[in-house]
Amino acid sequence: MDWAAFGVDLHLDVPAGGRRAGLERALREAIRSGRLAPGSRLPATRTLAAELRLARGTVAAAYDQLVAEGFLTARTGSGTTVAPVPRTPPPVEKTARPSAAPRFDLRPGSPDVSTFPTAEWLRASRRALARAPMSAYDYGDPRGRVELRTALAEYLGRTRGVLAHPDRIVVTSGYVQALSLLARLHPVIAMEDPGLAFHRDVARRAGARVVALPVDDEGARTDRLSTVDAVVLTPAHQYPTGVTLAPARRLAVTEWARDRGALVIEDDYDGEFRYDRQPVGAVQGMAPEHVAYVGTGSKTLGPALRLAWVVLPERLVEPVVEAKRHADLHSGTIGQLTLAELITSHGYDRHVRACRSRYRARRDLLVARLGGAAPHRAAPLLGGIAAGLHALLRLPPGGPREADVVAAAARRGLAVGDLASHWHTPGAGTEGLIVGYGTPSETSYAAAVDVLARTLRSLS
Repeated sequence: MDWAAFGVDLHLDVPAGGRRAGLERALREAIRSGRLAPGSRLPATRTLAAELRLARGTVAAAYDQLVAEGFLTARTGSGTTVAPVPRTPPPVEKTARPSAAPRFDLRPGSPDVSTFPTAEWLRASRRALARAPMSAYDYGDPRGRVELRTALAEYLGRTRGVLAHPDRIVVTSGYVQALSLLARLHPVIAMEDPGLAFHRDVARRAGARVVALPVDDEGARTDRLSTVDAVVLTPAHQYPTGVTLAPARRLAVTEWARDRGALVIEDDYDGEFRYDRQPVGAVQGMAPEHVAYVGTGSKTLGPALRLAWVVLPERLVEPVVEAKRHADLHSGTIGQLTLAELITSHGYDRHVRACRSRYRARRDLLVARLGGAAPHRAAPLLGGIAAGLHALLRLPPGGPREADVVAAAARRGLAVGDLASHWHTPGAGTEGLIVGYGTPSETSYAAAVDVLARTLRSLS
């Protein structure tokens, strides 16, 4: 093999005029610091000599010296590589030791990522890229690829009752970006209480003032909406209580938006996962000119894809597109093309149905094993179980405190979500646990639920 043609790049700070001694020092420092890891292949002497404007013999002599010192290894036909020598780590300031990952994790927010349809995704990617024009690899439309927007318009209309046209859809890098883009355009936003604190922070950082909107057993209190510009709702499966927005309130919030010229931001984060009856249709279908519908692939496929979509009223298309253009120009194209192919081939439908069946079995196991395990056996305590990837376990008055249960679970190696941090004023509302049954792998889920049940029994 002609190692002079082997394309390995190497950055070295060699002092001007240092020649062989300077090259040796630069290589030693790179190896000791760990910048050149054991096993890293070095450029051929001819290549490095040309790049550093040194004589080839100078580079060869430096390599030979470092081989003799044990920093490098040279084998005929295999080139020159870095030897496994101890490195000198750079000085670092003392920091708090990171906490160890829990043995069992029942925190909400993530799906079981081991269910990602790798084989189907690869097949869809090959088909999509084989058909993609060369322009697909260039800078793209801030709205997203038309292939995905077209596929989403059909899919959302068919499965979620959304009235969508490809020109009204903007593809974003996750729900967080979608919320941020919309919050920039609405100075005062009502958000559900309780709700995810991180989403409130996103809205505030985008420049909006956040107003608390109470939630009860029928969902968000739409009668409490006042002089706000927009409201963020999770109507299909409120996070974290799990209740569904009552029909009368769905109607009331759309009428409020029409009367005030306001916007409903519908967060349909897990709308595909309904277990006891057909999924509740999107509010957007009732008032498409007053609702921005936001969906995401984070729960159905995986958060790593960073793909979400916003179906917009006509008046908001251009402002959101312009905000997206200045945020990151456009979302990643390859993933969009692959997802479009997965949807149009119905591979996405098959995957969602399989996940729905798997998560329903998990929900059923959670209900069965926590029955009678709740503190003081007060019933019913487990709520929000008709849909989604989490349930809310309310702690009865006079029972153990939420913080005590979370701490007791942690001592058993179990992480579980708390309700306290979700209130707009932390700890101001009722106490409970948010039990996510999407995160654990299939092999560890039952054991995690058993640990939670034992923890609850020990405190009853």
